[in-house]
Amino acid sequence: MAEIIQRDGTWAFDGSTVRIAPGPHRSVPLFRQTYGEIAVPLEAVAGVVYEPERRHGRLRMRLREGADPLLQATGGRLPESADPYRLAVDADRSGVAEYIAEEIRHALLLDQVPREPTAGYLLPGPPVPVSVRSSDGTVSFDGGQVRIDWADTADRVKRATGPRVIALGDLVQVEWLPNSGYEDGFLRFVTRETGFSKLPPERDPYALDLWGSVRRDLLTALVAAAVTARLPHPSTRTEDASAGRRPATAAVPAQDGHHDVLLRRLRELGELHRDGVLTDEEFTMTKAVILRGFA
Repeated sequence: MAEIIQRDGTWAFDGSTVRIAPGPHRSVPLFRQTYGEIAVPLEAVAGVVYEPERRHGRLRMRLREGADPLLQATGGRLPESADPYRLAVDADRSGVAEYIAEEIRHALLLDQVPREPTAGYLLPGPPVPVSVRSSDGTVSFDGGQVRIDWADTADRVKRATGPRVIALGDLVQVEWLPNSGYEDGFLRFVTRETGFSKLPPERDPYALDLWGSVRRDLLTALVAAAVTARLPHPSTRTEDASAGRRPATAAVPAQDGHHDVLLRRLRELGELHRDGVLTDEEFTMTKAVILRGFA
């Protein structure tokens, strides 16, 4: 067993799995603390390197493309401090860091692990159910459907459409961009019917606009990863596209709605349109969203 324990976390390698656990120190980002321990099978690893510096070094692990739903969902946009595959190493522990990196590289050679993209996810992603409260509302995923409950601070257009419930079978893709503190981020759920939508995140009833606490909004990446882990793998979509087929998706279950609630939301939407809050295109699109929700 090769192991290194640092303030930010622990890496342990037993020859077949690299176990990465966040440290208990308060400087460890909330995202890493919440995500918890990650077990990375050796076949998911593309490489590992130790980068020495004068005061602190870094262990970095690179995974094979398509192996991890978290990396797939975030597209390399996680802040470096929240990256679970990076470990800050004190200078006096550089020898241990070099040793564990060499042990992993040696095992990769012995097992002849390929570096090509994987045909399926090799890590499970965050467990479900998972729920995160963000600046725009609360997003939850139970493994079968996504639910968004809008906060009072969400745009009136979104609140007019009411809670959004999206069946997993209707989802095509998850798009995620972090809130950097300088520019807003978003978490968008793309369906077969909304893929053409050009609404900005602050008005899109299928998207959370991330503009508040950077620390808390980053947790939406957990939902993005949990959903992504249960969608068709990118390699499948590529194969379908090359064969001229559309990926199979499940039928969307109808959602029951109360007639009075439907009329009230349509009336509120009409008022937003008359007040100039919504353009003609936005009014038509949002009205269609509401009607589909009560179909």
